[in-house]
Amino acid sequence: MRVRDIMTTPVFTVRQEAPVQQAVDLLTARSVTALPVLDNFGALVGMVSEGDVLRHRVPSDPTAYARRDLGRGAQRPAAVRDVMSRLPVTTTADADVAVVAEVMLQRDVRSVPVTEGRRVVGIISRRDILRMVVRGDEVLTEEVQHRLDAYAGRPGRWTAKVSEGVAVIAGVYADAAERRVVAVLARTVPGVAAVEQA
Repeated sequence: MRVRDIMTTPVFTVRQEAPVQQAVDLLTARSVTALPVLDNFGALVGMVSEGDVLRHRVPSDPTAYARRDLGRGAQRPAAVRDVMSRLPVTTTADADVAVVAEVMLQRDVRSVPVTEGRRVVGIISRRDILRMVVRGDEVLTEEVQHRLDAYAGRPGRWTAKVSEGVAVIAGVYADAAERRVVAVLARTVPGVAAVEQA
């Protein structure tokens, strides 16, 4: 499965010079955990997440309010560029979702912008991956069967049954090339982990 199959587009973004409050408003209104940050030319320069904002808005010392010198000479960051994470993890539309999921876990990020050069064309989140991977076998069976019937030009030339994410396809093939095409078609269904041909 490729990133383009499940990425979200269009993407909610914020400019680096925007007020932090604008990012907070977007994060909450759109129910997203992070936003790509763009420069004046529309190029990706960072990511701002709920965690980034909280780090700068919530004191790490819960007793800080009691100190008289609190706030003297210190100001909360006002612009997104002051709180964003630079050098964000990115991916491309043709990347394998399994690889992106592994990177997300290793780097502890919840969403990754999908880019062409420095331009953001989509975003993929852990939620997107879960939504597509954790689908019932019945739904997967219907989707695989639909693709096979469309390719064959008629229903029933091959039959598909998905169990625990493994698609088993039965039927007669004209040749080895057709067998490979059918396997690839079944594998393109998001949520299908493997294909077996009877």
